Amino acid sequence: MGNVYVFDHPLIQHKTALIRDKNTSVRDFRQIVREISLLMGYEVTRDLPLQDVEIETPVAKTTVKMLRDSDLALVPILRAGLGMVDGFLDLVPSARVGFIGLYRDPDTHKPVEYYCKLPEDIEQRQIIVLDPMLATGGSAAAAVDFIKERGGKRISFVCLIAAPEGIEVLQTAHPDVNIYIAAKDSHLNDHAYIVPGLGDAGDRLYSLK
Repeated sequence: MGNVYVFDHPLIQHKTALIRDKNTSVRDFRQIVREISLLMGYEVTRDLPLQDVEIETPVAKTTVKMLRDSDLALVPILRAGLGMVDGFLDLVPSARVGFIGLYRDPDTHKPVEYYCKLPEDIEQRQIIVLDPMLATGGSAAAAVDFIKERGGKRISFVCLIAAPEGIEVLQTAHPDVNIYIAAKDSHLNDHAYIVPGLGDAGDRLYSLK
């Protein structure tokens, strides 16, 4: 069973409180989401493998540890997941970025893929799926399905706010996936919104309301 990590770092908790506030501006919301993503990225990328590389300092030649270019892929779930990408790229600029687009069928209420573009060597990479909200878990589980169908194996899921219902669904569907969360909330309401949550992350990122 994959592990669930809920971050308790003071900076992450403080910044998460700021994006919950309904009065936080679009500009500030975007910037803080980027900052939280960067802070979470330090822990999420802890297990990235290193290789020995010979370099020359101003004093002498030496062997140092560096990341391989082919080790990391970021896969945001459109559209809200885009808001988390830049924070991770600030840490690992060499990461490749794929995209998954989903919508919910109005009749079946199940996620339907409308777009999926992944790096060609996705099976060789450690994959981080990004989505600010883990609510019902349906979209997250479907996104991981699509990645595995295309050869992806080493997958983690990173979100800002999660409901217990969504965590359970994702863990049940994909017990091999580690889940990283900035804050675990109480429950889903009748409209499948996380309580207390922060509203619709996509709308708040892109000022649609």
